Amino acid sequence: MAHTPLYKRPVDLIYFTWFLVNIPITLCIDMQHVYPKHLVPEQLKNVMVDYMERSSDPVTLGAFGLIGNPGQYTWCIVALYLEFFLQLPIFFIGLWGLWKASARINILILIYGVSTATIVLACVATILAVPTTSDLTINAGIASVTDEQRALLLKCYLPYLIVPTVMTLDMGWRMLKLVDAGLKATKKRDLKSR
Repeated sequence: MAHTPLYKRPVDLIYFTWFLVNIPITLCIDMQHVYPKHLVPEQLKNVMVDYMERSSDPVTLGAFGLIGNPGQYTWCIVALYLEFFLQLPIFFIGLWGLWKASARINILILIYGVSTATIVLACVATILAVPTTSDLTINAGIASVTDEQRALLLKCYLPYLIVPTVMTLDMGWRMLKLVDAGLKATKKRDLKSR
């Protein structure tokens, strides 16, 4: 059976583009903490260092062990491994399923949306909770961000909260419709067999 082309399914096209764009970001930037350090090219290390210097991102700095007490940012490291072992494979499988218009992919996209939105919500909460840089935070050596850095961080993180949340709601709705259709078909079959 022929499927509707991706360009005629604008929401799926957005999801497809999201997954496609996030594969290199995940592999080249986010996974630097997971890879053995000697395997990360110097240029990619420099991109990460530049980002951390410009943003003072408490989540990334915590994951790299550059701020906080030992164990305080363990959740960040767990999130990176979740991204590598769960979300990255879903990107590839999602691309295939979206291309083929397969309803079977809905559950994986739902899982991606829920896991990503949950993690990023914790990241956004951390960014909002970090104090604003002042003489007091500087003198006390407390991790902080300027208003400009906080705005930059929110620009970086909020799409990763919004798009996966929309995916979660959309895929949940699609799954509900599939379940309803299945229940109706089962009920109809049961009535015919009586």
